[in-house]
Amino acid sequence: MSSNRQDAWNQDEDVLLAEVVLRYIREGGTQLQAFEEVGKKLSRTSAACGFRWNSFVRKQYKSGIELAKNQRKQTKRGAPQVKKEASPEVEQIKEATDLSVESIIHYLQRAEESVRHEEEIRSENQKLLNQIDQLQEKMKEIETQLYNYESKYSLLEEDHKSLLAIFEKARKMALLQGNEDKVKFQMDKNGNLQRLNK
Repeated sequence: MSSNRQDAWNQDEDVLLAEVVLRYIREGGTQLQAFEEVGKKLSRTSAACGFRWNSFVRKQYKSGIELAKNQRKQTKRGAPQVKKEASPEVEQIKEATDLSVESIIHYLQRAEESVRHEEEIRSENQKLLNQIDQLQEKMKEIETQLYNYESKYSLLEEDHKSLLAIFEKARKMALLQGNEDKVKFQMDKNGNLQRLNK
């Protein structure tokens, strides 16, 4: 494999670089040795690894570097060795890279489904709002028609009462006259009424 890659660094490569350099610091090795090891693993030059470490990765591992230096000092003094732990920054990057492509796709599909569902609900809600507006307009028209019918009914009722009063007067007058002059009628052979004289 060629050791002259020109492509950009990815997160996994940054994590590997950090782990190897921190291990060399803890164990008393040099950073140059760490860069050579990482270069072989990633098919990159040790200079490229050193440049990446100094320009970008090292800034993210300040606390990890201090911890590794302290562990190296304790080892040199003969003190019990502190359990090797990855720095919080390394753990965060590891957790971030633990996301599989499948889980990301699944998450994006769920997000897309949620957005689609929300759009459907909004569309349905808009339709219902439009229907409510139409029903309110229809109700106003019906209320106007009802008011007109009630007005006409009121007038007809008054006319009806007036007619009944007129009929009642006419009936009373006919009764009064009927008592004074009784008229008798008789049916002839053809079925016609004929008035009979007293």
